[in-house]
Amino acid sequence: MVKSSSMLSWLWLSLLVLVLDQLTKYLADTGLDYAQPVALIPQLNLLLLYNPGAAFSFLSDASGWQRWFFVVIGVVISTVLLFWMRGLSRADRRVAIALALVLGGAIGNIVDRLLHGYVIDFIDVYYNGWHWPAFNIADSAITVGVVLLLVDSIKTQDSSDGK
Repeated sequence: MVKSSSMLSWLWLSLLVLVLDQLTKYLADTGLDYAQPVALIPQLNLLLLYNPGAAFSFLSDASGWQRWFFVVIGVVISTVLLFWMRGLSRADRRVAIALALVLGGAIGNIVDRLLHGYVIDFIDVYYNGWHWPAFNIADSAITVGVVLLLVDSIKTQDSSDGK
């Protein structure tokens, strides 16, 4: 298996995620009133919220140290993802795409933490009275990237089992 830094060419996807994420967060922050839902379609609102914690508001009510903790974790993860991408072969295109999505999302949320001390969320999905925690484009890219990694892992496992 020949290693190729050409998989770093997928960093344009990370940059695209970062730009879309920051643009939509700016539009939400300047165009929406805090915590006031704006209905788009049934089961989908725009809802500006600030999350000083992590996924599902984990540690959101800590005293402020979590901002720097999540910045450091994000930088470490981003660095690992870059080295992982750099070591991929040309045959690992699906993994490179997945990692680029996760990387772009991670950097988008790091930028928020550095600029604001919290992450700007604005997508509210709900059913009946149950609301999923609000999220943003960065969170969506991370989720899609992780799902792609899981799918690739399953396909790789199936291939190695002879299926």
